[in-house]
Amino acid sequence: MNEFKVLAPAKVNLFLGIGEGREDGFHEVRTVLHALALHDVLTFAVVPEGGFDPRYIVRGGFDLPVATEEGISVGVDVVCHEGIELPEIPTEDNLVTKAIFALARACEVSWRGYIRVILDKHIPAQAGLGGGSSDAAAALLGAASIFGIPADDPRIAEVAATLGSDVPFFLTGGCAEYVGKGDQFVRSFDPMKDYVVIMIPEGATVPTAKAYELFDSMPVPIDPVAERDLSYVSEAFEVPIFNNLSRAAYMMCPGLEDVRRWARCEDGVDDVLLAGSGAAHFAICDDHDTADLLVVHARKKGYYARLTSFSSLRAAVVPKKD
Repeated sequence: MNEFKVLAPAKVNLFLGIGEGREDGFHEVRTVLHALALHDVLTFAVVPEGGFDPRYIVRGGFDLPVATEEGISVGVDVVCHEGIELPEIPTEDNLVTKAIFALARACEVSWRGYIRVILDKHIPAQAGLGGGSSDAAAALLGAASIFGIPADDPRIAEVAATLGSDVPFFLTGGCAEYVGKGDQFVRSFDPMKDYVVIMIPEGATVPTAKAYELFDSMPVPIDPVAERDLSYVSEAFEVPIFNNLSRAAYMMCPGLEDVRRWARCEDGVDDVLLAGSGAAHFAICDDHDTADLLVVHARKKGYYARLTSFSSLRAAVVPKKD
């Protein structure tokens, strides 16, 4: 049984400008995404056809549900860490499973067998941190490795775009600007290294689809000054911190805006912004000590709080040690 790991980093939107709705049901988007050091880990256990052993689908004394398509069977075992919780998702509906099958179809692979994925979750779900999209990008790279497809094969990026607007970003990572529905690459920036604190109030949820519905009913225009400034920046640290989806999220989740108001008043905090459609906020801090203290204070208020940093990470297979 062959095993290997793939990293799947989180992201935040330094700039998120939502424009008018499109005929395809999406919105025009201008955004700058930045990867974080916070990441999930996908461990692939691969059993080619003919080498299958039922013991491989057992972990912790229970049988792992399997989805099968064209001779490829996939099982996904999700393990949550740091107190995060995830809703139950059938194996066939998991983005990891969808990514593997989508790449197999697109590349018409002949490989057959069983793929078990242990997904160690460190990125909170439904928080605007891109965990599901990053896991999908990591699954594409893991599947490509199994199927013998080069990591730079353009078909991987093509499949990524069909899985979600943010998925292509995680194939390159770092910091980059995108337009269209958020999936068309414009340019990249040298990543920052500042410390970041992720904060989520207990029980806070903001369903993305409903946030966009509310936004459409009372749209907030993109700040023309911020958008103009974005056109002239050349470094990630110069990107204006902006998110015109915030008002919809704050209206849907009373008390969520209090996180930003409180954190911005803490010493050493440069800025605070809602991550995507929420429910997480990220605070950019002057140094490690400031970030560490903010985590302590946030947890005393009952928030989920996690210290991380900006990063150049992308979804990537971890090289095996000799």
